[in-house]
Amino acid sequence: MARLSRKFYQRDAETLARALLGQVLVRALPDGTRLAGRITETEAYLGVEDKAAHSYAGRQTARNAAMWGPAGHAYVYFIYGMHYCMNVVARRAGDPQAVLLRALEPLEGPEVMRVNRAGRIPVARLKPRNLCSGPARLCQALAIDRALDHTDLVTGSALFIERGCRVPPERIMASPRIGIDYAGEWAHKPLRFVIAEDKDRGAA
Repeated sequence: MARLSRKFYQRDAETLARALLGQVLVRALPDGTRLAGRITETEAYLGVEDKAAHSYAGRQTARNAAMWGPAGHAYVYFIYGMHYCMNVVARRAGDPQAVLLRALEPLEGPEVMRVNRAGRIPVARLKPRNLCSGPARLCQALAIDRALDHTDLVTGSALFIERGCRVPPERIMASPRIGIDYAGEWAHKPLRFVIAEDKDRGAA
């Protein structure tokens, strides 16, 4: 499958969040194993004006540096002292917008995803629908951590996005983002996008 081009990512985060639905996220492990899943849920973070974005009001730190770089790179951050979350950088360098990947439909390597996710949960109890349902679960299942922060999704070998299928606009549902009550009026903006048939997927 062909990878998404640089140009694909060079648009505002809201447009990119919709366009990423149906595309295929791929994680190539060091031993050559491919883990892949269709993107089914995203959230857009619109940069310096967005009170929920890590780059709000021009914040620029070592943690969010990838957001300020070129489009088509991964921004991976650590949260709550225990979880990783993956974003796709949008727009262009200097305009820190990004799209949080919230859920995948497993396509390749579900048995490895189960092992990665297991921990205290028996492997047999991890159903495909729950393997990557939520940003933290997604990263755990695909072994994505801060070592992959700044990865170029266009040219990288360990983490990239392949062209999947276009989701018709009528099948995309928009709703407020999750867990950002602190963001005032921005907490209510419909910047979370999900493929209609996947609307009941849970959060991490």
